[in-house]
Amino acid sequence: MLYELAETSVLISALAGAGSFFSPCILPIIPAFVSYLSGTALTEIQSQNPSLSGASVAMKKSTRLNIFLNTIYFVLGFSLVFAIMGVLLNSFLANVGTGFQTTFQLIGGAVIIAFGGYLLLSMKLRFLNFEKRMRNLPRFKTTYLTSFVFGAAFASGWTPCVGPILGTTLTLAATSPGAAYNSLLAYSLGLGVPFLITGAFFAQSTKVIRKMVKHLKYFNPLMGAILIVLGILVLTNQLSIIGNFPLANEIINLQGG
Repeated sequence: MLYELAETSVLISALAGAGSFFSPCILPIIPAFVSYLSGTALTEIQSQNPSLSGASVAMKKSTRLNIFLNTIYFVLGFSLVFAIMGVLLNSFLANVGTGFQTTFQLIGGAVIIAFGGYLLLSMKLRFLNFEKRMRNLPRFKTTYLTSFVFGAAFASGWTPCVGPILGTTLTLAATSPGAAYNSLLAYSLGLGVPFLITGAFFAQSTKVIRKMVKHLKYFNPLMGAILIVLGILVLTNQLSIIGNFPLANEIINLQGG
């Protein structure tokens, strides 16, 4: 039973990472942000024409490689921070007794419900829409190191719609200490893979992102409702229900294998 709950938490964490990527706090700024990390102006990237010959084509290939490599270092930066957080949670909570674990599960369910309510209310209450980010980060001689530092800072930042999703992931990790490291790693994977795809296919991804932005007004209400349902499942110790869905069950079986 505990193993099944842990595997379900890992699956939810991976989906939460993907949800963070597609949030209205992150998705609209990704093209400009990725081009900034690579040290290349967005207008310069968009103006490059694949039909041009010779040096122009070579420059385009080198630019694409530079963007992708910087994206990798950015993902490594926040993945390292999340991995450390997972290790710390595992170290501090792995030996918690069963009685306290049950109490903590009740608290965790209530916290997740509160996160869901936050997302729903943040659309109406402006004072909830604040941001706390690390600013004035240093730029280094190599863009790769800069991207890595930005990635680490990104993991410790706060945005109105990503904070509750990450907070939910941390709460789930705390309620299943044995899977804390795997949960945070799964969150990094869910968040990092879309970033890597964007970096690898930057021009195509930019067009797709522009089309998706107009639908982001539905993100906070939908995600808020999902978190409330998830919190209720944690509160009532029914999280394993998610693992009974055919697709979720197949993914969990793949993880177990």
